[in-house]
Amino acid sequence: MNAPYLNRALTLEAPVQVPDGAGGYTADWDVLGVVWGELKAGSGRERAAFAVTVSRVPYRITIRAMPYGAPSRPVAGQRFRDGGRIFHINAVAEKGHDGRFLTCHVEEEVAS
Repeated sequence: MNAPYLNRALTLEAPVQVPDGAGGYTADWDVLGVVWGELKAGSGRERAAFAVTVSRVPYRITIRAMPYGAPSRPVAGQRFRDGGRIFHINAVAEKGHDGRFLTCHVEEEVAS
């Protein structure tokens, strides 16, 4: 297995609920840290949504492995941010037999 080229600084974010002052909650994102990763695109698809076209492109992001339970280890439901781009994490799996890297299956959604 060739070592991945970890050339992108990605901000890992987790969803949090923030009180809205009226008895309910709004969704917000809490920064957990920065990890370095390799980004590889898959094949995308398009669909219409509320008078705009939404493109969804699956990606695989490879990062260094972290122990289970570590706050820097991504889990499904979190997201990566790369500048203005947002990648929603669908699944995380160990890459290779030695477990030195993690593969994060993510989707980027872009409205046009």
